[in-house]
Amino acid sequence: MYGANYVVAKGLMPNVIGPNGFILLRVGGAAILFWLVFSAKFEKVSKKDLGLLAICAVFGVAVNQLFFFNGLMRTSPVNASVIMTTSPIIVFILSLFILKEKPNSIKIVGLIIGAIGSIIFTLQGSSGGDSTLLGDLFIFINATSYSLYLVLVKPLMAKYKPLTVITWIFTFGLIYVLCWPMSSNELLETSFTTLNSGEILRLAFVVVCVTFFPYLLMVYAMKRVSPAVSSSYIYFQPLLAAFFIYIFWLFGLENYTQDITTGKILAALLVFVGVYLVIKPNKRATN
Repeated sequence: MYGANYVVAKGLMPNVIGPNGFILLRVGGAAILFWLVFSAKFEKVSKKDLGLLAICAVFGVAVNQLFFFNGLMRTSPVNASVIMTTSPIIVFILSLFILKEKPNSIKIVGLIIGAIGSIIFTLQGSSGGDSTLLGDLFIFINATSYSLYLVLVKPLMAKYKPLTVITWIFTFGLIYVLCWPMSSNELLETSFTTLNSGEILRLAFVVVCVTFFPYLLMVYAMKRVSPAVSSSYIYFQPLLAAFFIYIFWLFGLENYTQDITTGKILAALLVFVGVYLVIKPNKRATN
């Protein structure tokens, strides 16, 4: 679902809807869906945990999504999907400080290789095509924010049901996004009455299939796996994004194939190698 979003959402901004208004629609729509389901399975939350839920909403919804859509509008789906694969590396770094996990030499080597690949890849962002250095930077900030969210939300998974956690996170997230003036302004400027059926379906896809279902599935997974493992599945996003780029081009829709270059492929391989070494299980842990 995330893989398709790189192409689906990219094609709507900024001509159909601005990135900030898009996020308000996305978060607001998903929050309504979460509350509709949550009201039937209500679970009380301790007041002392509301603070952590509010903090998770900053990084998991507001900062994460605002920077992602503003970055995606300024860069290509190819760049965005590859830069997002740095998430496991960022989670690993954050886990060292927050969860007090102990590193080993292989993970440190992977961290260095992944960082080098990410820097090389990002520096090529302004070399042509539909990508810019600013857009790539925004995507990296988004990846960092989401990685911090994955680490911070883990303790809440041990206390509450996934639906409870994500409903409150999106509630607080909606409040934050509403506080960002550009969100309301861009949403009000959007002419929904002139949208065609294809554009309406794309908007609905982003709200339901890129936000509601994936976030619900992610918090469900967080009850059963570590932040590093859950973030490692983002490794598949460049492959999925490339697949959807090809499908859209094949059907005569948006064409982002010009952003796939040899230099970016080689830099992406460095990122992938680094990610693999970071998420590779320790031999002692598996024996």
